[in-house]
Amino acid sequence: MFVAMASGLNVLQRQIALQSRTWLKSRFLHSAMGLGPLYQHPASQLEGAFPTQHLPLTVLSDEERIMKETVAKFANEQIGPFVSKMDNEGNFEPSVIQGLFDNGLMGIEVEPEYGGCGSTFFVANLVVEELARVDPSISILADIQNTLITALFRHYGTKEQKEKYLPKLTTEYTGSFCLSEVESGSDAFAMKMTATKDGNNYILNGSKMWISHAPQAGVFLVMANANPQAGYKGITCFIVDANSPGLSVGKKEDKLGLRASHTCAVHFDGVVVPEDHILGEFGQAYKYAIEMLNEGRIGIGAQMVGLAQGCLDATVPYLLQRKQFGQRIFNFQAVQHAVSYLATEIECARLLVYNAARLKEADMPFIKQAAMAKLYSSEVATRVTSKCVELMGGVGFTKDYPIEKYYRDCKIGTIYEGTSHIQLNTISKLIANEYAD
Repeated sequence: MFVAMASGLNVLQRQIALQSRTWLKSRFLHSAMGLGPLYQHPASQLEGAFPTQHLPLTVLSDEERIMKETVAKFANEQIGPFVSKMDNEGNFEPSVIQGLFDNGLMGIEVEPEYGGCGSTFFVANLVVEELARVDPSISILADIQNTLITALFRHYGTKEQKEKYLPKLTTEYTGSFCLSEVESGSDAFAMKMTATKDGNNYILNGSKMWISHAPQAGVFLVMANANPQAGYKGITCFIVDANSPGLSVGKKEDKLGLRASHTCAVHFDGVVVPEDHILGEFGQAYKYAIEMLNEGRIGIGAQMVGLAQGCLDATVPYLLQRKQFGQRIFNFQAVQHAVSYLATEIECARLLVYNAARLKEADMPFIKQAAMAKLYSSEVATRVTSKCVELMGGVGFTKDYPIEKYYRDCKIGTIYEGTSHIQLNTISKLIANEYAD
């Protein structure tokens, strides 16, 4: 079954690579997942019903629908059986990671010449959402790989850098994005890590904190200040191979959630990096980091939407079966109203995320919408998972059901790639600019 599924996705990859991307501009993706199974409206069924440029967000193109269904099938069949094991042991199952590579889910936007799908930013976020419905830990692995690592190489890498790293990132190993430090979190550009010029090389010294998937990474994209006198305008991005002398990965953090996803400190003690391993332009990495984090916030929004939907999907069947006082729990109006509110909030969050992704894909301003999507979806995930634990009663507080794991996993959504307070600052600044204009 897995071979057949992989074959089907490979056919899809070839179709996407061969076709123009223009079809995406007239197709809007939406999953009407309020309760129970997915109900989609293929675009082919609605041709002529609406002007092409105004198709509703609930319409899927055939290509998007196939990708969504294929990823959902892979997640349920190949990831689902290992979710509890990975969470308890704090490690990824090797076969699951290999499945991500085999099915092209680690290079969604990467051009086919480098081994990728040649698909779109929107599809990448769709994949993140579907994976998060089953396991948010696996979802964040695909999210970082697609919206940060391969995106940086694609946008700013030289021909030689792309040829060397992109084929490996799509088929062989993951990458890690090294920005945060002990004293540099929300204030990302207060970093202390330095890069000192030495002939045709740079010497990196310092430490990075909260680095996702560091033990598995084959390459690190490291932000360091190569000209401290210039302040943040000295920040430069360096490509550092995992086997570089002087690079070491610290202990794994013992986290509340996303426990299968390793988060570690990474230390650089006199690491020598050739000058041609600068990604993009010298001193421009602060721009790259801002751009990628703005895009990445949409991915976090997609993760939170998928997580919340997965939690609700695991809760409602129990409410329909469990009986108290001679009737199903779901028959009580208070429970019905609670579920209705949760489903509505998830739907609102989904539309925010999809809209932000479409704006970005259309090369339109999207920073405010990305911040809103990340802010709202992370708060929705928090409310949904908390309420689902309550609706499930005692069993919701146990590991016999996945509800408590969704509850633990969701909290990081309000923290990474910009805390909720940072999102509020961004939104308010852009609103002030709009009214000033």
